[in-house]
Amino acid sequence: MKKIILRADDLGFSQGINFGIEKSVKEGLIRSIGIMVNMENTEHGYNLIKDTNCCLGLHTNISAGKPLSNPELIPSLVDMNGNFRSSKEYRKAFQEGYDFVDYRQACIEVEAQYLKFVSLTNQKPHYFECHAVQSENFFKALETICEKYQCDYLPACFNGPVLFKNTKLYPVLEASRPDYDPYKAFKEACLKNYSDGYCMYICHPGYLDAYILKHSSLTLPRPFEVEMVCSDSIKEFCREQNIEIITYDDL
Repeated sequence: MKKIILRADDLGFSQGINFGIEKSVKEGLIRSIGIMVNMENTEHGYNLIKDTNCCLGLHTNISAGKPLSNPELIPSLVDMNGNFRSSKEYRKAFQEGYDFVDYRQACIEVEAQYLKFVSLTNQKPHYFECHAVQSENFFKALETICEKYQCDYLPACFNGPVLFKNTKLYPVLEASRPDYDPYKAFKEACLKNYSDGYCMYICHPGYLDAYILKHSSLTLPRPFEVEMVCSDSIKEFCREQNIEIITYDDL
């Protein structure tokens, strides 16, 4: 039997996203969920899925909404209004070869988000990773807080396979491609040979509301990923191909 991790990111981003993830879990194949704990709709999203026995991770976020820590303590991460700097700013900095994130300031916010996750869920994150930012100082802060609280760190998935619990995971994240077809992409990912590890298919299921249309560059693929993970054809494909959806707890 081939084993695949199928993960949904961004719980808490908006109510539309929350409802899409809820459907993807209760009627679909999603078993691992990344929570954005700093958003206004975090508790709304968690309450929708808290009884589903999913593997819950901390989707650490420094590019959407407001920080949990005092903005005055983390000036490198926020704008003049105390909101996180946008993912567009992070992308521009990465492309130009510099990192405006202050490591110590990032540690303050990452720790605040970890503590919020624990207070929200009454458990440690089952995996600990990041949302939409390429910053070495941010990654270093994530590792530092993971070590402090003895959590399992899942490295950023921008450059091929990553190690998690001494297991090699091959990330598939295709939603930003202009020709993205979630049905085709998922099937192709499942049919590849991962002899020394597992496929980790990362999706962002959700429904579009005004907040997402205003604050996220990833829009149209989200409802189609809800449809895909809930579809009878994909469930039948998994049965025919003898594919088991596992979680990070199974590694």
